[in-house]
Amino acid sequence: MNGIVWIAFAVFLFFLCAILLVLEIFIPSFGLLTIMALSALAGGIVICFQFSTLSGWIGIGTAAVLIPVVWYICYKMLPKSSVGRMLIPQNPQRKKGDAIPDSEQLAEMLHETGLVVTPLRPVGMCDFAGKRRECVAETGYIERDRQVEVIRVEGTRLTVRVVNE
Repeated sequence: MNGIVWIAFAVFLFFLCAILLVLEIFIPSFGLLTIMALSALAGGIVICFQFSTLSGWIGIGTAAVLIPVVWYICYKMLPKSSVGRMLIPQNPQRKKGDAIPDSEQLAEMLHETGLVVTPLRPVGMCDFAGKRRECVAETGYIERDRQVEVIRVEGTRLTVRVVNE
């Protein structure tokens, strides 16, 4: 084969190296894809050095430019592809009031009663008049559907205790 075909094959190996490294992120191969990518990179460099030292260094420069360019293109195109939309979660739209309330708003909740939504081990969610808040149990574990009272507010932390029934 003539030299141009070999150089084209070396550039193909550099491109293959970049693609295999991108796939390594999404396919759990325990390093097998990385080994294949490094083998393709080494093969391309060896092919380039077979012609001359200058062409070998040009091959290394080509690989140093081509691999990051392929990565950048994949990075930009992936979120727009159908596979990318399956892999990358979309940002949920937050409703007003979903954010963590200010300390002043929480301070007003002192001595309010609510219902445990998720078990407090010691942290979980409680419902206070239709508003879910993260709470910390005063001691130990509190089961679901128990009535609790806010006994302390420290910053954005609500400490609750079971209401005697």
